Amino acid sequence: MTSRTDPHRPPAPAHAAEIVREYGPFPDAECIHGVTHDGHRVWAATGARLLAFDPGSGEPTAALDCACDAGTAFDGTHLYQIAEARIDKIEPASGKVVASIPAPGHGSHSGLTWAEGSLWVGQYRDRRIHQVDPATGAVLRTIECDRFVTGVTWVDGELWHGTWEGGESEVRRIDPGSGAVIERLTMPSGTGVSGLESDGDGLFYCGGGASGKVRAVRRPKPGAA
Repeated sequence: MTSRTDPHRPPAPAHAAEIVREYGPFPDAECIHGVTHDGHRVWAATGARLLAFDPGSGEPTAALDCACDAGTAFDGTHLYQIAEARIDKIEPASGKVVASIPAPGHGSHSGLTWAEGSLWVGQYRDRRIHQVDPATGAVLRTIECDRFVTGVTWVDGELWHGTWEGGESEVRRIDPGSGAVIERLTMPSGTGVSGLESDGDGLFYCGGGASGKVRAVRRPKPGAA
């Protein structure tokens, strides 16, 4: 099943993103490709290592050597990491890959998150978000977006994605049924989103691409749009 946006729908309201804190750049981390939150720590995909840090102190607390060139997710027990054309399921304590499934899009992925028993995979230039069976990699449904997708996350039944296109970047809430944009948080000029994850409360963690930084952005209160 594929959901498409209505091109005649009026633009969604936009607000300046409120960046409440920046983390990094971290040693040997030249780029942030994906982020997730395990309830205590933030994990950042840096290309050859998954780096965990304490969001309170900002200090690194763990590092796993693994291929990680796009989105990262956490299901409450395991990490999931996009590595080229596959998604690896990883034990956070040991870094052991316990399973792998094919990723849709054959390597053109950007974001990854876990919600409702499924993985949700952003496809960057294809402007799509796929709901994926975490056991088989089968695509269960597809949501069409109208901008590049550079990160995806769910919180309290809200679907948000990052976009970074034409030098402009936003964090957007979309209708999970139609893909219509409901709300937009505009990032400052020169600041992009490369990976997105909610902390389950009032913050989004946003990868900062080649800046090597992770930024915490305040989530608008529900109903504020």
